[in-house]
Amino acid sequence: MTSISPDRRTFADVDRAAADMQAAALDLLDRLAALPPIRRVRDVARAALDVRPGQRVLDAGCGAGEEARELARLVGPGGEVTGIDLSAGFIATAAERDDGGVRYAVGNIAELDFPDDGFDAVRSERVIQHVPDPDAAIAELVRVVRPGGRVCLVDTDWESFLTDGMPAELIEEMGVLGRKLGLLRPVGRLLRGQMLRAGLREITAEPVAITLTDRATVETVHPAFDPAVIRALDVVPGELADLWFAAFDAAIERGDFLGVITIWVVTGVKA
Repeated sequence: MTSISPDRRTFADVDRAAADMQAAALDLLDRLAALPPIRRVRDVARAALDVRPGQRVLDAGCGAGEEARELARLVGPGGEVTGIDLSAGFIATAAERDDGGVRYAVGNIAELDFPDDGFDAVRSERVIQHVPDPDAAIAELVRVVRPGGRVCLVDTDWESFLTDGMPAELIEEMGVLGRKLGLLRPVGRLLRGQMLRAGLREITAEPVAITLTDRATVETVHPAFDPAVIRALDVVPGELADLWFAAFDAAIERGDFLGVITIWVVTGVKA
């Protein structure tokens, strides 16, 4: 799984970041993987991908490799799972944690080094939000799947975020800033149309609502609530940031903070 680093805008360049930022990005991957709502999203995606024993599967943007290892268990010794990620650091970590069940390689989902029709199934989780040309990346994923094979894409609809317990004027001000910076994009809800344009059929699109109420989950899932992320971005004026986190702290203390965000699981079959 590829997810967000402390700066989502430069996540594709995580290997160029300072060592402490790379460590923070890996820690974030681990914290996300441990969250029950993210495990629920992955359960939905795994069921939609419908992996069978003996199949060849590609996890494009595998991060630290936890889901690739789960897929390897499903395909069994007669199958094969390949995990790729743009980050050499993530790939090294994934290989260190693996028992030999997955083949790992550094790779770009927009320029896959695999032949046409080579996989029975392909998945990519929270990667499309980071690529400059989603249509081209999805076309590449479709290219390497055999006819009749399945492609499953998972991504967040950042624009879907709703909250209660925070002052409306602060939510509006932060929303205006997020839209200006291009950080509140409806990536997940666009996947179905993109997969249609890529020629996939039998497309299913399932929204999974993630409920956020405790500090650890909120800070892990949504970067706007993590002080370290806001400091790293350095785009939120200091006074606004102070008001924002004071209001968040107060809502958590009162116990009335509620956030909801939608992650979409979209699956299609190659004609």
